Amino acid sequence: MARVTGLDHAQLAMPAGGEDRARAFYAGVLGMTEIPKPPVLAGRGGAWFRAGAAEVHLGVEADFRPARKAHPALRVDGLRALVDACVAAGHAVTPGEVLDGRARAYVHDPFGNRVELIE
Repeated sequence: MARVTGLDHAQLAMPAGGEDRARAFYAGVLGMTEIPKPPVLAGRGGAWFRAGAAEVHLGVEADFRPARKAHPALRVDGLRALVDACVAAGHAVTPGEVLDGRARAYVHDPFGNRVELIE
């Protein structure tokens, strides 16, 4: 029987030339590690990041519009410290309601894409 076994990655869009801003946020603020894009895709621009089993792929979109409602939810340890890091880097954070005993917050990446942080 075929079945889904997990989530491989979440894809978000970004405007052309935004790779340095993506690195500053996803690696610099969130602490994810940039991973190389496969050579066949590298020429398209964008950047990929990983933390544990979670991957976020940012791809260049010519008619870019940020995802303001749809979003990846990244599991984190130390939500308060990560929220503080986001604020210190100039990214506004919106608290989320506690669900199933898990604290949550929302931040927008440098391109306006919504990202949920959940502990």
